[in-house]
Amino acid sequence: MYNLPSLPYAYGALEPYIEAQIMELHHAKHQQAYVDGLNDALKKHPELFEKPLIDLLKDLNAVPADIQTAVRNHGGGVYNHTFFWNVMNIKGGGEPVGKSGQAIVDVFGNFEVFKDKLSTAARSRFGSGWAWLSVDASGTLVISSTANQDNPISTGLFPILGLDVWEHAYYLQYFNRRTDYISAWWNIVNWKQVEENYLTIIGE
Repeated sequence: MYNLPSLPYAYGALEPYIEAQIMELHHAKHQQAYVDGLNDALKKHPELFEKPLIDLLKDLNAVPADIQTAVRNHGGGVYNHTFFWNVMNIKGGGEPVGKSGQAIVDVFGNFEVFKDKLSTAARSRFGSGWAWLSVDASGTLVISSTANQDNPISTGLFPILGLDVWEHAYYLQYFNRRTDYISAWWNIVNWKQVEENYLTIIGE
């Protein structure tokens, strides 16, 4: 059975960029609902509790058809949010570091170009979803966006940074101003965690 993962900081730790009330609702209500939904789905095929969630999401076609959509949505919600909490930190912001920082410059030319492209992917995602920076099979960084709780790992990519643009992630503070939320979010990006994610994926 899956349990709600703990936040790596207090609900108010990301203020003023993300208010405590948003974080509490986002974590304790929304992510908890995904945990509950995933457990309910997997009860129909309890042997799947033995598989890591990332493996289920990597190969959704191998998940039994009767729970495939639930695992995609609820399992994605559990995985995406746990990932999201860790790529934010009030001591974050600034520019990327280490090998991931150099890879960003190599692929996009400079940090500002990268920042604009990821912000555009987040801003232009219709409805609810995510914007991602991932590593593809060749080791190259790519920007993408996914709908709902889909994750790039289901399409063969390996995310190192993600931004939640569901309205519940920002509406209580930013209302319909998604662009303002995206701009504020750059102040809390945890580049040390992004670097760790990148090094893990490239095997260093």
